[in-house]
Amino acid sequence: MHDAAVLRRSGRLRLRPHGLAMLALACAAVGGALSMARANVVQTGHVKAELASQTTAATPGRPLYVALHQTIAPGWHTYWRNPGDAGQPTTLDWTLPQGWSAGPIIWGAPERFLAGPIMNYVYTGAVDLPVRISVPAFARPGQTVSLKAAANWLVCKDVCIPESAKLSLDLPVAAGPAPINPNGGDSIARAVADAPKPGGLSARFQADAGTVKLFVAGAALKELDTAHAYFFPYDAMALEQASPQRVARGASGLTLVLPAGYGFSHGKPPAKLEGVLSLGGKAFEVSASPGTPPPGAAGLAAPVESTPPPETAAPLGETPPSSAAPPPASRDGLGLAAALGLAFVGGLVLNLMPCVFPVLSIKAAALARHLESPARARGEGIAFLLGVVGSFVALAAMLILARAAGQAVGWGFQLQSPGVVAVLALIMLAAGLNLSGVFEAGLSLQGVGAETAARHQGWIGSALTGVLAVVVAAPCTAPFMAPAIGWALVQPAGVALAVFVALGLGLAAPFTAISFTPGLFGRLPRPGAWMDGLRKVLAFPMYGAAAWLAWVYAEQAGIEGLPRLFAAALAAAFAAFCWGVAQRARRPLTPRVVSVASIAAAIAVVAGAAA
Repeated sequence: MHDAAVLRRSGRLRLRPHGLAMLALACAAVGGALSMARANVVQTGHVKAELASQTTAATPGRPLYVALHQTIAPGWHTYWRNPGDAGQPTTLDWTLPQGWSAGPIIWGAPERFLAGPIMNYVYTGAVDLPVRISVPAFARPGQTVSLKAAANWLVCKDVCIPESAKLSLDLPVAAGPAPINPNGGDSIARAVADAPKPGGLSARFQADAGTVKLFVAGAALKELDTAHAYFFPYDAMALEQASPQRVARGASGLTLVLPAGYGFSHGKPPAKLEGVLSLGGKAFEVSASPGTPPPGAAGLAAPVESTPPPETAAPLGETPPSSAAPPPASRDGLGLAAALGLAFVGGLVLNLMPCVFPVLSIKAAALARHLESPARARGEGIAFLLGVVGSFVALAAMLILARAAGQAVGWGFQLQSPGVVAVLALIMLAAGLNLSGVFEAGLSLQGVGAETAARHQGWIGSALTGVLAVVVAAPCTAPFMAPAIGWALVQPAGVALAVFVALGLGLAAPFTAISFTPGLFGRLPRPGAWMDGLRKVLAFPMYGAAAWLAWVYAEQAGIEGLPRLFAAALAAAFAAFCWGVAQRARRPLTPRVVSVASIAAAIAVVAGAAA
């Protein structure tokens, strides 16, 4: 112990020089531990999100990996870079110190989730999405930098909810290499190491008669079990993603027989077929050009359908996706008649969904108003039908055009914009105020033709109610709808439009049928004060829908966006109040001017919030 660094003499502690150095290092280590990366954790409706660093500090001139870490609620899922037949990938918008830069998301291989004829590529459970951050050489050791990112994702189960989070990570800068972050650094390192990489593979493809053959060969494939091989394309339009893939083993590779998608079957085939080749626990990035098969990619056996690896767990608690896959012809084998039937039934069930039910409160109030006028009730029933069907046709046209242009869009895309959600929330609020009697919609002007104008305004109002019902139906997916919509979106335009018309007929059928049933009016109580009470009670589902849309808006725009939405709602409510005052006043000009000014203020606030 003669060389011990710490000696006790005369009751005092004395340190030798190299003991001082060791103590300094220990203090530095303690200080480093106390100044480790700090991140805020955001709990959205169904995902807990935060930024995490692979190391405890950044080093000048060395790359740093920072991941978006998500813990997804059981039964829910988010999406890969190619979401599949529907969905939206997660995005990150970085705000970094001057001189720092962020690369793209490093995507790990996803899971397959098959719902009817719709194939999605998803993530479940705990997910790390790493990003390579370039640290400038002039970063000063000892300083702490703040890395910020606005994250947006779509999380789905029976419904899809757009969610977002404003995330930040305070990270110290160290002079030398920093240790692995004990809070998630190992999982980020694994995510980076396991991310698909080229692996020295040679790949070619051939397209013919609705089939694409992908040939892949290389030494890295020799020891792997190719029975579980599956190809995830980067381009959603390249392949029919819900149809099974078949695989044949070669001496040093494999051949995948893939169903050609819209990109191959319409127009010029793509110059490259790119994506991820997954073989159970290993994944490779593949970029194939047209050409002859590389040596060793085929020849040992005939193609057989790819099977899921034994350890694969079905996402979302469903049947394992690959075992549930339909035979090759089943995507077209659903048939037009079956698709029309499923769409019609799905539309019927959609009436009971929480997204649509509040809108039907308006139509219930309309029926009560027309107890003594069956002819007018029938007219409004037809107008509602035309509004619903016309909206579905317009929505289908937008979906078809977007997918033809190569965009990955699906049912509910219109509620993925915060501006649209804000406008719908204000519309729901205005509808509730109207039902509560704050103002009256559809009152005709004084003078000749007042009765005719009121009648036409009632029909127009019913048609607009039908439009509103379709728009707010976006986050709901009624049973039977998914197979019909998924089948429709890969059919010719005329067939797809027919399926959406059937969906609209199903949604509008109950109200329209009731409006054409004279016997129903005979069973209802005579008109009286109860009608006004019913109307006011039916206002509350509208207020509930407005509150729900405000929650969706907060998930998209962040909690800091709510004050703007509340300000717009206050201005809209004041405008409705002033309009009601004008309707009852002898001199309505002043309250009308104030009402219009308040509406303009609400529009300006919403426009600013959506910007």
